[in-house]
This record gives sequence, C-alpha cells and structure tokens, in this order.
Amino acid sequence: MLVEPTDEQEAFRKVVRDFAASEIAPHAEAWDRDHTFPVDVVLAMGELGLFGLPFPEEYGGGGADLTTLCIAIEELARVDQSMAITLEAGVGLGANPIFQFGTEEQRQRWLPDLVAGRALGGFGLTEPDAGSDAGGTRTRAVLDDAAGEWVIDGEKAFITNSGTPITSLVTVTAVTASVGGRPEISAIVVPAGTAGFEVQPPYRKMGWHASDTHGLSFVDCRVPADHLLGERGRGFAQFLSILDDGRVAIAALALGVIECCLEECRRYANERVAFGRAIGANQAVAFKVADLAVMAEAARALVYGAAVRRDAGRSFKKEAAIAKLYACEAAVTATREATQIFGGYGFMDETLVSRQYRDAKILEIGEGTSEIQRLVISRELGLPVQ
Repeated sequence: MLVEPTDEQEAFRKVVRDFAASEIAPHAEAWDRDHTFPVDVVLAMGELGLFGLPFPEEYGGGGADLTTLCIAIEELARVDQSMAITLEAGVGLGANPIFQFGTEEQRQRWLPDLVAGRALGGFGLTEPDAGSDAGGTRTRAVLDDAAGEWVIDGEKAFITNSGTPITSLVTVTAVTASVGGRPEISAIVVPAGTAGFEVQPPYRKMGWHASDTHGLSFVDCRVPADHLLGERGRGFAQFLSILDDGRVAIAALALGVIECCLEECRRYANERVAFGRAIGANQAVAFKVADLAVMAEAARALVYGAAVRRDAGRSFKKEAAIAKLYACEAAVTATREATQIFGGYGFMDETLVSRQYRDAKILEIGEGTSEIQRLVISRELGLPVQ
C-alpha cells in the first residue's frame, strides 16, 4: 500500500526531527554511557505534545492518529532508541489502556498528566516465568469486600517507564479467580508509591541504557476496588488488543533505526578513504548500502500500511505482526551491516551505529518476539498452528 503523508504530517515530522537533533542527539551518547534517564528531555517531549498525540483534545491530547504517532517515534529512533521507546511505551502501554478501557472517572483522574507528559505509566504484563506465555500470569489479586480493596501479590519483570521520578502508575495483570480450571485475568491500576508496591533496582541491559526498566514486586499491596481497569476477567484480552497498536509503533521505531544506518553509512562510505578511494566505490560496501535502502523502503511500506489500516478502522492484526516482524529483524540486520561498514570505528561505544547495534536486538523480543509474530501471522492465515 502506497501511503503518502499529508503536508501537515510532513511539517510535524520536521518539528520532531529538529527537536531530536537539538535536544537528544548531542546528549544521547552520554546518557547511554552513564545509564541516565533524562527527565528534563522527557518533560520537554511532553511539552511538544508527543505523549498526547493520539488522544482526544478533551483529555489534553492532540486528536491525531497512529500514523502521526509513528512518525514521531520513527524520528526519535533515528538518533536514540531509548527516547523513542520511552515515548512509545508512555503512549501505547501507559496511557492507552486507560483511554481504551477505563471509566470516564478513571480517564479524568489519570489521563491528563499522562497525555501531557507530566507523568509516565507502566504496563505490567511480563513476569519472571510468563513472557511470551503471558497467559501464565502468577500475580494474584484478591478482592477484600469488607475493605473495598484489591490485595495484590506477585512479581513483574522488564517493565518500561516503571521507576522514573515521574512515573505515576503501573497497570498490572493479575489472576482474580479461577473459572472452570482456567485463570481469570484482570487488569488493575496501581499508583506509584502504594504500600506493598516495590520497584526493584534497574536492570543492567545490553542496550536501551537511557530507557527506564525495572522488575516490580507486590506484597499485600492494596488498591481501591475502583482501580479495576475494564471488565473483570478481560484483562488479558485487553492487553493483547493494546499490543496490536504497539507492534506497529515498535515497527516504526525499527524503521527509524534502519534509516539511521542508511544515512550514516551513505555518509561514511563517501568520506572514508582506503586504498586511495572512498570505500563506497567498492561493490562490497556499495551493495550493503543499497540493501539498507531496500530495507528502509520495505519497512516504511509495511509500517505505514498497517498504521493507515488501523486509522481507517480496518482489521490490522496480521499487518501489525508482519510490520513488526520484518522491520525489527531488518533493523538488527541493518545495524550489524552498518557496524561492519564502519569497521573498527563501528566497534567503539561512542559511535552511533554501535549504539544502534546494541539497542536493536531487543526489537526482536519486546512487545512480542519474532516467534510470536510468526505465530500470529500463521493463525491469521488460517493455519491450525499451536
């Protein structure tokens, strides 16, 4: 599907690109080196309106669509994946579940700060023993009728935006009953600072060093009964539907990474001289750069084709999975090839392609592994795959 952005979207792209170039690019290497989460820059992203893009104006949002959000994520990822995932998770995993499934009272209570980027929300689905098998949730929540509270016990793992100074809440899945021998999984909002809710020390990660990621523990953690998000027993289904949007957004992040590699390698291949000529004169290098251009064009078509389908109200589960699978695997390949083109310089931490290489691997894992995407695609094709 050929998707042409509107003039307004192209103007918006320039705004985000200029912001990324001036406020993120000069500092990203230091944030990565020091494992720093730059609160001031994240707040500035909020002031720019990025966290509110797809939400209605009544909650302080921009009333835009997923396509426009993908443009913002793509542009941030060209200079720093950590800030791109902070935006993607803040919108898609922090605010969107509340917007999609919350009551009006819950929306009015929590959305304004999330939409304005004054606060961040986390998405507590993954557990130490329940990743791709998210239905294997072991965290439990028991309703104390006398107190009118949910009592939560359990653990979550690898949760983005869960421990920043501006994190206001985490929405978690928990088993709330057993129905016919199967767990009833519900979603519950847990505000930051709630007694019994502990944020574990940050992980030491291979990449995304400036992105906030923690394990969470809940021990006799009590929240009011009205913190149930959506219908009881529908938490797992709700989160799966949220992930469809997220997969398109992650694919947009991967697209930005591929474009970064293409741009950096094209420049370097023209500037770097070896054996008396620019290395781009060698087919071995030129063909790698050409392959990067193919990856970028293919990923762009898949990402924005899926986004436009979603914005038009059409089914897009298969298209979202295809976009994420292709773009994320292509991004890993693109960063590896870019590092090869840069040679020894590509192995140095301070080099942009080196950081993109370390950061890219998680794209094949987070918000549904490549294997899960293939499973989704197979099922959408009508195959009886288990």
